[in-house]
Parts: sequence; structure tokens; C-alpha cells
Amino acid sequence: MKKTLENFPYQHVLVLGLAKSGTAAARLLARSNTKVRVNDLKTSQDDPVISELVSLGVDVIVGSHPVTALDGIDLLVKNPGIPYENVLVMEASKRGIPIITEVELAGRLVSDNIIGITGSNGKTTTTTLISEMLLQSNKTVSIAGNIGNVATEVAEQMDADETMVIELSSFQLLGVQTFKPKIAVLLNLFEAHLDYHKTFDHYMYAKGNILANQSSEDFVVYNLDDTKITELVADAHAEKVPFSTLKPCENGAWCGEGFIYFRQEKIIRISELALVGKHNLENILAAIAAAKLGGATNEGIVRVLTTFTGVKHRLQFVDNVEGRLFYNDSKATNILATSKALAAFEQPTILLAGGLDRGNSFLDLLPYLHHVKAMIVFGQTAEKLRETAEQAGIEIVEFVDNVKQAVHKAFQVSNSNDVILLSPACASWDQYRTFEERGDMFVDAVHKLK
Repeated sequence: MKKTLENFPYQHVLVLGLAKSGTAAARLLARSNTKVRVNDLKTSQDDPVISELVSLGVDVIVGSHPVTALDGIDLLVKNPGIPYENVLVMEASKRGIPIITEVELAGRLVSDNIIGITGSNGKTTTTTLISEMLLQSNKTVSIAGNIGNVATEVAEQMDADETMVIELSSFQLLGVQTFKPKIAVLLNLFEAHLDYHKTFDHYMYAKGNILANQSSEDFVVYNLDDTKITELVADAHAEKVPFSTLKPCENGAWCGEGFIYFRQEKIIRISELALVGKHNLENILAAIAAAKLGGATNEGIVRVLTTFTGVKHRLQFVDNVEGRLFYNDSKATNILATSKALAAFEQPTILLAGGLDRGNSFLDLLPYLHHVKAMIVFGQTAEKLRETAEQAGIEIVEFVDNVKQAVHKAFQVSNSNDVILLSPACASWDQYRTFEERGDMFVDAVHKLK
């Protein structure tokens, strides 16, 4: 039987934005005997989900955002992607109506069984690693958030001994009140999503919300090598468990003499890791620390680390075509992610990059382009990337219309033993609905080369 919200302090809730999380939130609230209204701009009145919600007693308004939708409302559950400049969000704020995201509801269903992962990059890989390490240690686990199912749908079906491992975005964390992971994981901080957050301080504040409700009985696993992260956790109430690729951590995960350690335990030889890249070494350390705190065994951890080669669209090895090694890193939607992908390779590389123009330059890529022999560029940022390639002394720069063309052009200018890397350094929304769609086009084009 699905759980419902108990002692929920709100009587009449507006769910703004349906999609998966909004629909799940509306269902949960309706089943919890809360009066619910939903408002969505794009969903049509004849969509089957509307009929379902109406049958649950939900009041539905679609096609516009009338301010009257807030009348009588004492809580707004906002889809994470909806900006705070939205007319209803601004009006709710003006009226003093609390604004939360769906993960807050999930947190109210699960008392103390959450491992939450956030950061600018590496969240999905780390979330997957932690989940697999626990599963290989015979723990019961459910993955939620951006990587898995909607958090409320997971939480309402969890058993008492089950752990929720959840990937958390800054958008989600900006809308929490009481949400508290038993183990919080903070990977890194880099300027991202500033079109949404406006300032880095606001973005950092949102990420810091993962710590806000923790106590001394909880844990925060954090990157000791990232100064912004160490600044963020300085006042944390939870027990601090650092990880570092640069120095020993007596109370955390670290590298030394060719091995990975957790505290004083030797876990695995670094040369045995199946996952490539220094950035993935950081993700691995974070995952080991969180998994050990969550009850994983060394045997389970080693089984995962010797077999796991990556998550789809995240530095995913696709194929070897006539000696060319193709990697799909479509999830690299910012410069930091692409920098880390480039740093994972030493051999000659052909970089496929471009996408939505958010107004930034790509000069921060320059230190990582020394082994890039050619760039294939596309999308709104193609010209900016050409200029960056020119500054890096890259002689071969080709403009193409899409990722499919980029694969063929990269193959034409490549040699055996070259890496051909899709790592766009940009969001996909200028040409594709999602980074997954962009990555799938890349993978399909690579397979068709054969």
C-alpha cells in the first residue's frame, strides 16, 4: 500500500507545472486528502493525465497562468524547471505563500533513509556508483531524482529498510523546507545555470540547502580539493567525511601509493578501476565514502569498480571503428564537464562541440586543448568555439549542421588510435529536446559508420 503524507500542515495546494514530478505530486497530495489544484501552460485539456487528475478530485487549469489560480492556496509546489520570474511564482512570493519542489514531499515520506548527491558535475555517475555498490552489498536500494523515477513515486513505495539514492539539482534544492538526507554528497561547484540563478552565490546557496536540516547524527561527504565546497560545508552540522585525490583523509576517502583508501582501509588498486578520467576518480572516492557509510561491503564496492565503465551519455565508450575510439559525453553541458572529459585522454583527440549559447566564452577550455587535433563545431556557439580553437592553435576546424554530420566529418579527418569525443560544453536546447537525444544521434551515427 502506498504511503500518504501524515500531519501535512497545508490544506490547499497549487501544483505548478505537470510533467512527471508535478503529476506525481498532485497524485500524492490528492491521496493524502489535501485539496489540490494544478496549473500547466502546455498540457491540453484532453490529455489522459488531466482526466486522471480530475477523477481524483483535482481542480485543473491548463493553457494559461491566471493569478486567480492562487486564490485560497496556502502552498505552491513548483516544477523545478519553472523560473522564479514566472507570474504565479512571483505572485505567490508576494502573497507569502511558501514555494517548494516535489523532493520536499518525498522527504516527508521517508524519515532517515536518503543518500542525496549534488554538485555541478558527476552527479549521475556518482549516484549510479553508490546505488550499485549498495546493491552488490545486498542492500535494498531505489534510485530517484533526475537519474531515476520521480522521488515521491519512489518514496511512497519504499520499505523501512530500503535506501533512496537521489540525484539532486540546484533547482530542486532551492525548494526544500524539511528535506534531509542521512548522507549528503557534495561533489564540486562551478558556475552553472546562471541563466536561472542569476548569480553564483545564489546557485551556491541552492546547493547548500542539502545540508540545511542535517544534524550531528548525519554525514556530509565532500570534496576537500574544491575550495567552494569546503567553504559551503564549513558550518555544516553533520559529521564531515572528506574525499581527496591530492592528500590523505583520515576520516574519508583518498588516494595514495597507487591505491584508494577509505579511512585506513585499503579498498582497491587504482589501476584496477574500469572507469577512466581524473574527474571519475573524484566521483569514485565520493561514492566509496557514501557507500561505506551506507553499509556497503568492500567486496561489493570492488565488484562495481572493476566492471562499471560509465553511464550512458557521460563519457560513455561507444565503439572502436577502424581504430578510432568514439566516446559519447553528451551530458557535458558546460565547460567544466568538457574540460574533465578532455583531461581523461592523452592521445590525439577530435572534439565535437557546440549548442545553446548562454553568453559565455570558451576560454577556460584552452588549457585542455593541447592534444586536440581537430574540432567539429555546430549549434549556436559554433563560431565562438572556432575562435577558441584558433587561439589554441588547432588547425582543423569544421562547421557542420548537427551531431550526425559531425561524426562523419570527424571520421574523415581522423586516424587510427585517435579519440573522437562528443563533449559539447553546451546545453542541447538550440537543436535537440534533451542531451539524451543529442547523444543518441551520436551513438546511432557511430554504429552506422560500420
